[in-house]
Amino acid sequence: MKDESPIVVVTNIDDPTADLVIAELHGRGVPVVRFDSGDFPATLSCSAYIGGTDVWQGSLRTPSRRAELGSVRSVYYRRPSGFAFPHLNRQDERFAVAQARYGLGGILTSLPDCLYVNHPNRIGDAEYKPAGLAAAAAAGFVLPPTLITNVPDDARAFVKENRSVIFKPLSVPLYLIDGVAQTVPVREVTVDEIDDSVAGTMHCFQARVDKVADVRVTVIGKRIFAVRIDSGLLDWRTDYSTHMYSPVSVPLAMERAMRAYLKHFGLVFGAFDFALAESGEWTFIECNPSGQWAWMEPPTGLPMTAALSDLLEGGLRDR
Repeated sequence: MKDESPIVVVTNIDDPTADLVIAELHGRGVPVVRFDSGDFPATLSCSAYIGGTDVWQGSLRTPSRRAELGSVRSVYYRRPSGFAFPHLNRQDERFAVAQARYGLGGILTSLPDCLYVNHPNRIGDAEYKPAGLAAAAAAGFVLPPTLITNVPDDARAFVKENRSVIFKPLSVPLYLIDGVAQTVPVREVTVDEIDDSVAGTMHCFQARVDKVADVRVTVIGKRIFAVRIDSGLLDWRTDYSTHMYSPVSVPLAMERAMRAYLKHFGLVFGAFDFALAESGEWTFIECNPSGQWAWMEPPTGLPMTAALSDLLEGGLRDR
């Protein structure tokens, strides 16, 4: 008998990675309900009931789809936009956003018998870089020396102690200049560039790793896909046109450490970045619980879309 329970995909409207997965699921005849939290309440509505020993009953509704809360098999939680009520004054908007976040958001995080890829709360935990570095060290990864500080003298001392140091943001919120979104690139920093403005907030400084290439490892449930990226760049994300991709095998110690890391945060998906030394040593850089992977599939032939669709389609049954 065909399973008619839907998969819920929560992401923004411009998400080509989610588009690929949804197309694959549609091709398999799997029902999908997609929405963005930013659609609420204009084109997204929800009613939920719980009482006694029951689990949540009710539904999420879009103009074209309906998901019964008690029958959702999987949630693919990607990169939704935030709740917004621009028609309200600032005080009323803060109140409405809080009700939506803890109401609709709370329902989405407590669906019964549902596989989350990944659970929103677990994503939130794993997005803290200090927590990720601590978990990586505990899992057995090699880490570059790292300082997180707002003390200028400590930052200067760290730069002096290490031959080459990079600065990287701890988080990258939307930052607009003349209406254009900006990024903060990873780059080298010198002692002379450390001034008293460092005291204004927290900063992350990290010893630069001598590398011959980078490795992006995408863990999807029980499956692992590793791709070597040759670019010659300090930060390969600054120019994709320079890349050469090749699938690589994952050392057993690295696989065990990745499994331990994901288990620590309660994740079933993770996009790991490593610096690969000439000696063959892998140095942990970070793990993104909502990382991108689809652009690597065409040049490598790795079946990541199918693997993620398998995971979502199987739900808790295949865990």
